[in-house]
Amino acid sequence: MYLFNVRVYGLLINANQEILVSDEQEYGMRFTKFPGGGLEYGEGLTDGLKREFVEECNLDVEIVNHFYTTDFFVKSAFNDSQIISVYYVVQNTTPVDLIIKTDVFDFDSDMEPLQSFRWIKLSELNEGDFTFPIDQHVAKLLLQSL
Repeated sequence: MYLFNVRVYGLLINANQEILVSDEQEYGMRFTKFPGGGLEYGEGLTDGLKREFVEECNLDVEIVNHFYTTDFFVKSAFNDSQIISVYYVVQNTTPVDLIIKTDVFDFDSDMEPLQSFRWIKLSELNEGDFTFPIDQHVAKLLLQSL
C-alpha cells in the first residue's frame, strides 16, 4: 500500500514585503516551514488552508492564487508516506494578531508541539531558511518570481 500525505501551505506577504514563516518542534525535531499543514479527509485544498491559518495563526485568509504543487518525489520526514504539497499566495482578511519573534525557534513553552512565527524580508529570504526540500524549492521559485 502506498500512502500519500496531502499538505497545503500559504505564502502570506505583508505590506513591508516580508513573508510569514513558522518555526516548529514536534517529535523532537525542529523545522522551519511556511504556515499550513495536512489536508483532512473530505476537505478541499482551499478550505483546508483557511482552516490551518485559523488553527495556527488565528487568522482569516483569502486565496489570491495558486503558486506551486509538488512535482517531484518527497518522502515524509515523519513516516513512510509520499508528500504532495500545494502552495497558495494568501492575503489576510483580518488583522495579523500574532506574537512575532525575531529569533529562530524562540518558543514560549517546552511542551510539544511547539510553534512560533517570524517575518522574513523577501530581500533577505533564501532557501536555507527552510528545513524541508519542498519549502526550499518554493522559496527558490518565490525569489525567482520577484
